[in-house]
Amino acid sequence: MIRAFLHILYGMYLTNSYGLRLKLTQDPQKKKRLRIAYSQAQLSALGIKVKVKNPENLPEDGQYLLVSNHRSVIDPLIIELALRDTKLFGLWISKKELYYSPFFGIFVRNAGSILLDREKAQMSGFFAEVKKGVQEGHSIYIFPEGTRSKSSALGKFKEGSRIIALKNRLPILPVYIEQNADEILRKSMREGLKDQEITIIIGKEISYRTKGDLETLYKEEFGLA
Repeated sequence: MIRAFLHILYGMYLTNSYGLRLKLTQDPQKKKRLRIAYSQAQLSALGIKVKVKNPENLPEDGQYLLVSNHRSVIDPLIIELALRDTKLFGLWISKKELYYSPFFGIFVRNAGSILLDREKAQMSGFFAEVKKGVQEGHSIYIFPEGTRSKSSALGKFKEGSRIIALKNRLPILPVYIEQNADEILRKSMREGLKDQEITIIIGKEISYRTKGDLETLYKEEFGLA
């Protein structure tokens, strides 16, 4: 219990510290470096290492719609470290619960994100923000399931992800986090387990013109069908 509490305190310190540093720069590559440093600091403190499988599928630069499965609050950190040797910089699609969170909010708002409020009747403002981000040269990072899955099964993809790719002519970069990072996170915080490894698989690029729904294409890429 004490171990978990100390992890939370240290995590809050890192989140607020890096959140304030991110606020001081608008340069995408400086933000990227800070996001990587933050991710590394958080995961190192938890004793979690990230292994990248199929790194040859990672583009060096360019603009993409990155899509990933989602089971843990640390999934974005895993993805940031997987992309550390590239020049890719993406705006994270963030739910309002995170955007205004007292724990993560200052980091999320300053790191580079686009607020998604599903309670709004009209989504035109959201898609306009996405378009603006793409026009500025950024990629878009999203969890198409819309929320964290509580099981090993992939949740149903929201249609908005496909719309983003089509409207902005973005090639799709699929990634898959192999382990349940939430279980690993709990073991680290409660039991103090170290040297745990999480594997993220980089899929092959999918053209936005490819026929078929995104969920099916994603499952086929990672053998989940």
